[in-house]
Amino acid sequence: MNFVYESLRKYGHVHRIEVKAGAQTITDNLAKGLGLAQNWGVVIDDVIPGGPAEAGGLRIGDIVVRADGRLIGTLPAFTAALYLHPLDESLKLEVLRGTERKTLLIAALEMKDAMDALPNLANARENLVSRLGILALNLNEELRSVLGDLRNPSGVVVVGRVANFMSSETGLQTGDVIHSVNQTAIDSLSSLRAALQQIKPHDPIVLQVERGGGFQWLAFEME
Repeated sequence: MNFVYESLRKYGHVHRIEVKAGAQTITDNLAKGLGLAQNWGVVIDDVIPGGPAEAGGLRIGDIVVRADGRLIGTLPAFTAALYLHPLDESLKLEVLRGTERKTLLIAALEMKDAMDALPNLANARENLVSRLGILALNLNEELRSVLGDLRNPSGVVVVGRVANFMSSETGLQTGDVIHSVNQTAIDSLSSLRAALQQIKPHDPIVLQVERGGGFQWLAFEME
C-alpha cells in the first residue's frame, strides 16, 4: 500500500494510529461470563475518557467486526488494521453491541515514536553510510536517553533508511544500535565505515545489533 511505502521511506518504519481504546481476544469463558453474542474475535475492554474512541461512540463490550472494511477475527488482524490505516482519515469500525450492528467513525491519532525525531538530527552528507543504505549517528548521551538502557553503550545508532541505496534487504531498522561488523567492534561512524571498506562485494556480512533490549545478528551479502 502506498501509505506503508511512504511511511517507510520517510521514517524507516510504519506509523501506528491509536484511538484511545483497548481490545482483547474473546475466549469461550469471556464470552459466557459477559454474555457476548459470539465466543471468538476481538472485544473492546477499555475506552479512555475524553479520547476519540469515546467521542466516536465506542463502548466497552463492543465486538469489533470490521475495521476499514477488513474483517476482524483476531487481535493481530485488528492491530494490522491500525497499522495500515491512513493518518488523515477517520477509522471506520463496524461493531456488534449485543445483537445490534453499528458503524462508528473514530478520529485517528498518530502514535508518536521517539525515533521519529532522530532523522532530523542527521545530516545526509555526514551521516550517510551508503554501503548499508542508512543514516546513522554516533551514540551520545542524548541518544542514549532516547533509546533507554543499552546493554552495550558503545556503537552507532540507525536513524533512517535511505530509499534506493541498496536493492537487498539488510534487516536494519530505525533505532537499531550496530555494535559489530563481522566480529569487529564498532564504536563510531568512522569505525563502521572502516570495517565496511574491508568487505568486498558479494562477501557475507554479519552485523550484531541491539534492538529492544536484545542482541541479534543480521546476516546478508554485501553489494
